[in-house]
Order: sequence, then structure tokens, then C-alpha cells
Amino acid sequence: MTLSNKSKTKQPHKWSFEALGTSWVIETRNSLALEFKATVTERLAEYDNTYSRFRDDSLVSQLVVPGTYNFPDDFKKLFEIYNACFELTDSQMTPLIGGMLEDAGYDKDYSLQPKEIQSIPDFSEVIKWDGKNTITSLEPVVFDVGAAGKGYAVDIVANLLEKNGTSDYIIDASGDIKHHSRTVERIGLEHPDDPSRVIGVANLYQQSLCASASNRRAWQGFHHIINPSTRRPVDRIVATWVIADNTLVADAMATALFFVELPGRLMEAFPFSYVRMFADGTVDYSANFEGELFT
Repeated sequence: MTLSNKSKTKQPHKWSFEALGTSWVIETRNSLALEFKATVTERLAEYDNTYSRFRDDSLVSQLVVPGTYNFPDDFKKLFEIYNACFELTDSQMTPLIGGMLEDAGYDKDYSLQPKEIQSIPDFSEVIKWDGKNTITSLEPVVFDVGAAGKGYAVDIVANLLEKNGTSDYIIDASGDIKHHSRTVERIGLEHPDDPSRVIGVANLYQQSLCASASNRRAWQGFHHIINPSTRRPVDRIVATWVIADNTLVADAMATALFFVELPGRLMEAFPFSYVRMFADGTVDYSANFEGELFT
């Protein structure tokens, strides 16, 4: 993620841990009990066991075999946003991109050895949804929720915190940030080509901020944002930053913005603000972006 936390205001208590293959930090005004921490890590382990395509034993990994699959209650929101993004990006943002990512080398073994990129099925044609928690896959697919999954996990943890009576907190899951604190956070937007620089600062208050960049998770001419039509990485846009009321939307829109010329349809469906950087160094941003830009 292209965020810089140098300007963050620290809460008195900080809990750092690993989950979903990445680093998490939860800052709170009051310390968290060990029992509650165990609840959070167990919930994230359950989430990983459901949605990680990097695990042979996960539920989504079973979709390589066509059939009907029942997911947990949290699935509905996740599927809904992918369904919407697939339509709003003219089929470019799809959870079936996992097949192309594996061909490109971003596979369970992290081989990073590209091979011939095969086409993937049309999401709307091969995945049938009952509107709740059950889908039927008509063909073998590699289901990948990486574009929105970590953001959704942040929202799930935030809900656990609030149910626990913790109303003042900041969650940072390797750049997917949910702010629910009393003071405004000023967060630097890291330049995608130079981590020592920022292109601006976002003012975050009681919202979520997510970012995506083509220089992260990049290897041998590929990166993790692939256009299924061209079978090549997106190269026109190099970085996005999105602020929204929840982290699921912020995370999903940070990817969806790579696939649209104009973001109007996205913003009508999901209220958010954004900044985008293009390959030529120019910057595009929404009128409702709260912060400063230096470019």
C-alpha cells in the first residue's frame, strides 16, 4: 500500500500482530484484554480459512471443482460488492482473476514465474448466486477476493472492537486503515516510485483509507492488478488512494479505479473520495477529497 504513517497521532495502547499474511496494528485508548485479542485472532483465522486462495484447505480453493458451496454469513456483503464492481468496470474487475494471477506466478507457492496467461470465465455466466450465502460454480475457477477482502476483514475487526465496548480506535492492516478516534489523522500518500516522498496528505476522521499501487507485488513485468481483457497488468494508472465510510468500499474502489476512465458510475454507487496517479506522473482527484496534494 502507498501510505506513509509518519504523521499519525498515536493512541496510548498499541497491539501489533500478524494475520491474513500481513502485519496488523490496532491502537486504542484503553488496553485490550488477552481474551479479546484471542477472539480477534481466531476470527481472522476463520476468515483466512474461508477466503484465502493461497491455502489448499480454504473454502474458496474448493471452487476449482464445479459445484454448490455454502459460505458463512459474512459472504453476502463481499459478494455484493464484487458483483457491483464487475458491472461498473465493464467486467474488468472480477474475483475470477485468480486464474490469471496464478498463471502470472502469483500462486500458492509465490513462484513469481510467469507462464502463458490463459483466459478466465465470465464471472456473471459461471457463478450463480442465491442472493445470500450460497453460490454454484459451473466451471473450475480460482476465486480471489484480494481486491476487497482485507478491507472487509478490517471492518469485521472494527465491529468486534465496538461490540467489546471499544469506541476509540485505529486499525492499520498494512495500509488498510480504519479510523474511529477523536482526532483527525493526517496520513501521507506515499509516492509509488519513491517511498521517501509523499504526493500529499489525506485528512482522515471516522472513515477508512485504502490504497493500491502497481509497484507493490510486482515481478518480471507483472503486478497484481491484471486486466482480464488484455491478460496484461494495468499500466495507465500506477496508484490510487480512496477514503470511504467503511474499509470494504475503500479497498474495493482502490482497485476498481484502475479499470475506469471516469469514476462517476463508481461514485454514484459507492460514496467515496479518491486520488489517482497516472503513469506519466499526473494526478486526478475527486472534488470531495479532504487533504492536500503537492503535485
